Amino acid sequence: MTSVLGFDLGTGGIRASVYDISGKAAVLGSAEENYETAYPRPGWAEQQPEEWWTALLRAGRRAVELSGRSDIAAVAVATTASTVVACRGDSTPVCPALLWMDCRAAREAQETGTVRHPVMAYSGGEDAAEWLVPKAMWLKRHAPEVFAGAEVICEAIDYLNYRLSGEWAASRMNAACKWNYDSAAGAFVPAIYEALGIAELGEKLPSRVVPVGGAVGRLRAEVAAGLGLSTRPLLAQGGIDAHIGMLGAGTIDPGSMLIIGGTSVVHLTHLEAQQDLPGFWGPYPNALIDGRWLVEGGQVSAGAILHWLAHKIFGLDPAGHQALIAEATQVSPEAAGLAVLDYWMGNRTPYRDAGLRGAILGLSLGHGRAEIYRAAADTVALGTVNVLQALEEAGVAIDRIVMAGGICNNALWLRATIDALGRPVSLVREENLSTLGAAVSAAHALGGFADLAAASRMLAATGKAMEPDPKRTQWYRAALGDYRGLTQVLKPALHRLSGIQAGTT
Repeated sequence: MTSVLGFDLGTGGIRASVYDISGKAAVLGSAEENYETAYPRPGWAEQQPEEWWTALLRAGRRAVELSGRSDIAAVAVATTASTVVACRGDSTPVCPALLWMDCRAAREAQETGTVRHPVMAYSGGEDAAEWLVPKAMWLKRHAPEVFAGAEVICEAIDYLNYRLSGEWAASRMNAACKWNYDSAAGAFVPAIYEALGIAELGEKLPSRVVPVGGAVGRLRAEVAAGLGLSTRPLLAQGGIDAHIGMLGAGTIDPGSMLIIGGTSVVHLTHLEAQQDLPGFWGPYPNALIDGRWLVEGGQVSAGAILHWLAHKIFGLDPAGHQALIAEATQVSPEAAGLAVLDYWMGNRTPYRDAGLRGAILGLSLGHGRAEIYRAAADTVALGTVNVLQALEEAGVAIDRIVMAGGICNNALWLRATIDALGRPVSLVREENLSTLGAAVSAAHALGGFADLAAASRMLAATGKAMEPDPKRTQWYRAALGDYRGLTQVLKPALHRLSGIQAGTT
């Protein structure tokens, strides 16, 4: 039996799972640890890297104990991106980490659109406010002492991999998708950083770039001991949590899409060749699979909106949230009588607009929690459909959808999304696809497969087919027109309000 350990650093916690990869991947033991997110100002979101590390060790040790396997052969990590860490060369942070959803760098992201370089085409000509490069620009402009004092500016995965192995090694996936790295040529592009006024960034990023499934090094002896291991496993390169999940879902071929619904929603597919896709991120060459072009769409806030409503606004505990889901399920979409826009933290796809904000329209004194929650779940579903429709309008056909993540634990949101999509969906309920994808990466690094694609086909999870309700699909198709129209009508007001929140108007 060959066992590997996969980690998934999510927004609210880290999950560790030990897998037997001798045949079809089988979970031997899993554990999870949580940590906090701070929101010091509207649009800001921060975490403490040391809390990640403590959580990783605790979750990893418990997963190993539960698995009964201390002879782990390889380890790999998937994390949120771009969750940016500014630190010393020994990984000591010089400020809190800027969480992926932090959108304080909206203005800097717009400025990246002024750079004329072929590599910028990979990100549609402009970076997102969430990404490392705009965040680095913001740090230099608004916290120059932090930028100057940071010997390393990296992502959560780089930080954790360094703590695990003592090696600074960037994931080619993160570099390609978030750093304006030329993954076709295998090189950084200093001219882009110079044009953006952050030439120093090139010296602060990890210079060694390792593809997903490549070997980073071996775990430090003290770390292996802390995890309860009898071995010093190989550390394989991982990458962005949802993107690594493609390996766990087996959605690595063109025409297949993985939708992971959680705090946010990510929509991922591959193309055979480069293509202009306005409003999308990518396609990126070689980000995950050599010779394939990775396309990313997404909704910045999704499950986070439903959690915000239930817990922060309505003051419910987890049991109360589940009761609210059951109550809201009894409200039909058309009966809610509300229109909601899901831009609480801006829009990633297809509008690429960090200045948009959420809205609830049509409220009356007759509305209650169930109607508001129902309408919010419906609009998150419409946001997903809007992404796919924009992709297909650009000529990219999707014939297979695999869905996974926290959405599987919210029956209302799940059913609304499937009905809104109006097509069959393969649902993966039991697997954490990011930890499974990390296990695929680890398996590949051990040398047992010809390539990542072969490892994915062997180890990927299988799903259960779910069909849409055709009558509900008709309602969502009509509602999508309202969703799109309201976005355009309200855009000026939402921009003004987001500017006030950020203190820029």
